[in-house]
Amino acid sequence: MNEPRPFAEPPSRLERLLTVQQLSDYLGVPVKTLYEWRTQKVGPRAVKVGRALRYPESRVIDWLEEQS
Repeated sequence: MNEPRPFAEPPSRLERLLTVQQLSDYLGVPVKTLYEWRTQKVGPRAVKVGRALRYPESRVIDWLEEQS
């Protein structure tokens, strides 16, 4: 059985949503930092999906480009 890839392409035209852990791993910052950034309104903007936070890939890319 194939293991799901952490950054597998989403079906159809839906945008990929990163979990807090995935973004933490990608940026190399602790999960706690992402939560602190959210309360301070810095860092990429997240959306709530139910009770979970998700980071749209396009917002992460835009935020990274703004940092340089």
